[in-house]
Amino acid sequence: MAPINPTEFDVIVIGSGSGSKITRPAAKLGNKVAIVEKGPLGGTCLNRGCIPSKMLIHPADVINEIEHAKTYDITVPAVNDVTIDKAKLVNYVTSYVDGESASIDPIYEKDPNVTHIKKECAFVDDHTLRIRKTEGVNSDDDTYITGKKIFVVAGARPIIPRIPGLEGTPYMTSTEVLRCPKTFKRVIIIGGGYIATELGYYLGKTGSEVTFLVRSGFVKNEDIQVQEEFTKIFSQMFDCHFKVQFTKVEYNNEIFKVYVNENGEDKVYEAEGLFVATGVTPNTDVLEVKNAGIELDKRGYIKVDEYLRTNVPHIWSWGDIIGRNLFRHSANFEGEYAFRTIFEETPKGIEIKPIDYPPVPHAIFTNPQIGGVGLTEQEAKAKGIDYVIGLCPYKNSAMGDALRSKDGFVKLIFERSTRKLIGAHIIGVEASNMIHMCIAFLQFGATIDDMLRTIYIHPALPELVRNAARRALPNF
Repeated sequence: MAPINPTEFDVIVIGSGSGSKITRPAAKLGNKVAIVEKGPLGGTCLNRGCIPSKMLIHPADVINEIEHAKTYDITVPAVNDVTIDKAKLVNYVTSYVDGESASIDPIYEKDPNVTHIKKECAFVDDHTLRIRKTEGVNSDDDTYITGKKIFVVAGARPIIPRIPGLEGTPYMTSTEVLRCPKTFKRVIIIGGGYIATELGYYLGKTGSEVTFLVRSGFVKNEDIQVQEEFTKIFSQMFDCHFKVQFTKVEYNNEIFKVYVNENGEDKVYEAEGLFVATGVTPNTDVLEVKNAGIELDKRGYIKVDEYLRTNVPHIWSWGDIIGRNLFRHSANFEGEYAFRTIFEETPKGIEIKPIDYPPVPHAIFTNPQIGGVGLTEQEAKAKGIDYVIGLCPYKNSAMGDALRSKDGFVKLIFERSTRKLIGAHIIGVEASNMIHMCIAFLQFGATIDDMLRTIYIHPALPELVRNAARRALPNF
């Protein structure tokens, strides 16, 4: 059925996460803006990602500290009986997140140039979107909108592996784990990436016996030595199994049975809960972007150029749905670039420069924490770079001694010819904070000499960065 009397907008933004970098700023310039978001406002990070997960992981860290109090000659009575009121904790986190999300809509309602469409949408053509009355279904009752400029910032969703018997069972993705008030006695976790290890750690420290079933290895995008160190430490904390091929899943009498082939041997694992965390898939299929002629890569992510433009001149895209860097901080950077170049600089005739990404950092908030920026050693090797490594274990520092660290390290990678830092990888206590000084060093092109001329507070953990640089120096 052809669109009938579509509502016209100057700007359509699909997605309310980093899409917020366009919505109100564009409206303030006098544009009539539609923000299309079927779910809670704020995107993945606020509602089902970064924020709620960290609010749950911190209590898990507290429990972990209590469990290891004996390390510091502190006696905690009945440490094995430490319990948590998970229902109360989850209710607090959920109420906070929902409150933050709900606070956004009144702001939009006050803006005469912003229309919030609380429905699912799909492309009809390159200017027209179908607003579905019923989610997932195209019908004659649908309405339509058109836009002169369209921004596709609709993110990604958990991918569900094709394991026979899994569909139809009450398995959990990250979305359900973050809002689950129940403590399962046992939980099987399928996956070994950052979502699996973060939320698996949370589940394991808040009352569940967790078993990780991993196809290859943990955190496989990290530096190879970080992967090895993480696997060693994490496997001491939890029941971990690798090189697992999944045969089928059964669910009877509130018990999951996961049938696998593990290193050539058939096995069955049982648990009351099953958490599937095997990556994400872009929401391009739901949006029917093919109807707009938007080009996708082989994984289904939207292709964009160095200006974040799709192959359709008036449609731009960024964030998770383009598959470059699946982080909110990088998506915000992209959104700010898009607003600046499309709405501020273009009308003034300023020459538009391609997006220039600074070093894009990341962190994994499990235990041990991981922080990284720049090239991994395997990436440097693949690029043919002549590099120098400096590595310092946590235990070889004053603060590391105070923490009685047995594991973890700072690893720095320098280009030999320029002496510049090109990669930094930290695994251990406060890695997500420690990595920030390395982010700054990379951003400003620091050499090993610059890093060694810097005064570091003694005895703070960042001295490990200096120590790692010192260890690299003789190898130049």
